[in-house]
Parts: sequence; C-alpha cells; structure tokens
Amino acid sequence: MMLPVIHRVTTLDLNVQPWSWPFAEARRAEISAHFATEQAQKPQLWNGRILLGRDPVFTGSSVRASYFEVDFASFLAWRDWGFPDPDVFNGFGMGALRCADGAFVLGEMGAHTANAGRVYFPSGTPDLDDISDGAVDIAGSVAREVEEETGLTPADYRAGAHWDCVVSGAAIAMIKILDVDSSGEALRKRIEANLGRQQQPELAAIHLVRGISDLTAAMPRFVTAFIEKQFS
Repeated sequence: MMLPVIHRVTTLDLNVQPWSWPFAEARRAEISAHFATEQAQKPQLWNGRILLGRDPVFTGSSVRASYFEVDFASFLAWRDWGFPDPDVFNGFGMGALRCADGAFVLGEMGAHTANAGRVYFPSGTPDLDDISDGAVDIAGSVAREVEEETGLTPADYRAGAHWDCVVSGAAIAMIKILDVDSSGEALRKRIEANLGRQQQPELAAIHLVRGISDLTAAMPRFVTAFIEKQFS
C-alpha cells in the first residue's frame, strides 16, 4: 500500500455538481442487498444522502474538487467492497481537539454505528446539510460533527488557520487542529458527561493520545486506520 501524502492548505474549493455515479447505477441490486444485510445487523443504519468527491487537484495552498450526491447504501458497498471505483474519493473533515497539556482527544465509535470500534478524531462524511452556496462547507461539517460527538461548540475551541489534507487511498481527510483551554483529563470527563446524557451516543469511549510532537507525522496513522480498520 502506498504511504499517505499530506498537503497543507488554507483554501478548500469543493463545488457540488449533479452527477450520476456509474458504479451505483450498474450495481444497484447488489448494493440494495448489501445494505439490507448490514441494516439487519445494525438497525440504526439509515440510507440518507451523502456527498462524495471526484477530480481532486492540489495547487499551492488550495485544493479543488467536485462533489456529488449519492445514497449512503452505495457509499457503504463501495467502502466494504474495497473501493472498486478509483475515480471517486471520500473527502471528509476531521477536528483534531488538542488540549492545553498537549493531549489529543479521539472517540471510539459505538457498536450500533457503521464504523463500530474504530477510534479517530471527530469526523464524518459530509451530507446535504453541509452544502453552502453550492459548495461543501467542510469547516461547518467539522463543527457539526464535533458538537454531535462531544458536545463542544466553536466557542469552546480555537480553530487553526490551515488544513492538513491527508490523501490515503480512496480517502482525503481534511484535518484542522482545534485548541481547547483544558487539560486532557478534564475535557475527557466533560465529554463523557455529555455522552452520559444521551440515550444512544455515537461514541462508546473517549481516548487521549499524548507524546505527539508532530501531528502532521502522526496523522497518516489515524486516517489509514479509518480506511483499513486497523486502529484499536
């Protein structure tokens, strides 16, 4: 497997355009059967509409790509079958919560989710709620995912100026550091208290990662794990 490539950018130019995915059209019956099987095991799975990307181009301090709308069932089959269409990528945002003592906060996905047991920064494949003025608002997506998973709002952290875009196989993770004026243990307790108030929280546990002096060097581990299910 090729090692991930990291691009540091400040501008995301991610336009949404109408497009019919040939993979989804050609294998619709198989996709429907696959989703039915997965949903039988995890009834909380919902076949909503999400956004995937095409034709990414990194130029200087910016990245440009075209996004299209598709159903979650097609995405799930494409992922589970080893990304059979190499011209499409999952381009999502990640919020790297960094505490005042240097600890990074990661969440372990709950057993009822499509990514059960995986551990990574708050993140999620963008959906239709992340479209703003015809483009994918990754910053807004990150803020939404962080709030949904941890209860933190933009008032609780300071977002960095740049994005570290990790290109790994069929995924591009657009990671932004979010600095929190709290110790790692204090923030973990705060997030755990928030999860305890939810009937079915998305996260099953909160993990702290320490001793990382260079997050850019460490990020491929997190993103590769997202794709290959190797992080534990």
